[in-house]
Amino acid sequence: MFEVKDIKDTNLADNPVIAQMSQYNHEQLLFCNDNATGLKAIIAVHSTVLGPALGGTRMWAYDNEMQALNDVLRLSRGMTYKNSLAGLNLGGGKAVIIGDSRTMKSEAYLRRFGKFVNGLAGKYITAEDVGINPADMAYVNMETDHVVGLAGKSGDPSPVTAHGVYVGMKACAKVQFGSDSLAGKKVVVQGVGHVGEYLVESLAKEGAIVYISDIHQDLLNRVASQYGANIIGLNEVYDMDMDIYAPCALGATINTDTLSRLKCSIIAGSANNQLENEQVHGKMVMEKGIIYAPDYAINSGGVINCYSEVKDLSLTWSMNKAEEIYATVENIVNRSKSDNIPTYEIANKMAEERIASVGNVKLPM
Repeated sequence: MFEVKDIKDTNLADNPVIAQMSQYNHEQLLFCNDNATGLKAIIAVHSTVLGPALGGTRMWAYDNEMQALNDVLRLSRGMTYKNSLAGLNLGGGKAVIIGDSRTMKSEAYLRRFGKFVNGLAGKYITAEDVGINPADMAYVNMETDHVVGLAGKSGDPSPVTAHGVYVGMKACAKVQFGSDSLAGKKVVVQGVGHVGEYLVESLAKEGAIVYISDIHQDLLNRVASQYGANIIGLNEVYDMDMDIYAPCALGATINTDTLSRLKCSIIAGSANNQLENEQVHGKMVMEKGIIYAPDYAINSGGVINCYSEVKDLSLTWSMNKAEEIYATVENIVNRSKSDNIPTYEIANKMAEERIASVGNVKLPM
């Protein structure tokens, strides 16, 4: 990633890793390597002001280590804001494992990762994310108790995440169209993995016209057949004439190129870090008259589900808590319109206000 020099000749301010940590105000980074299993991972603890840093583990075949580092830094910061905005007594963290989730995972591989998580002594609590499932978390749990989203407990958080995205999307529709009904609305769901599929199910039940895209053809075929969705190509997504764009895969799909092509009124999906550049593309979205539901506001159902496991609460509690995302998103969008400020700025401000107001108060888990 960068040339290692003698420490006495190195200015830490020139270290690209330290510089990125400073940019996002992170507390801690742990780089994980195990030659025996081939594990390479990064755990980022952004903030523990409100409580232990909770955030999932993502496994992805990143092009290089710096790409993985940038992703984990942005994702962990987003978790701090997500947990705060959801009203949870948790800080923000995230982990990324660099590799192919379909071919590289094994019991030894995942248990080795669990040892690294355990080494943080509860400062970071992990869960599943892209490329990781509850069965994988069971292996991680063999080496650490600091894991949630386990089968037989709160389990797969995807249904709760999808429900939060669904009600948040309806809140956006209420503001943009005057009604929160999604019947007859053209919705493009980009990515039909765990969350995306549950979202497609809810949309289909309400009578929306659903289009789906994904890198895995077998998954596309099954979801399309099961829910009556229409398959479109990866390169067709941004040129579709649609009402709602729902990014549910990786982030940064809202950028200068795609915004010049997108034909939608609402952007509301489960992906993290949807804006490639918050300041640039958050403003561009607003100027185009598109309502953007900030990702960490609308996709917080998953972390709500994980929190329910920490507190030994029920699935009913989680689903009811996820219902509150409707009011949160509606409030953000209305404040954005009245103040003429991008929605991401409103959401950031709301999250930061809670952190500042209760950050010095000792909170129970």
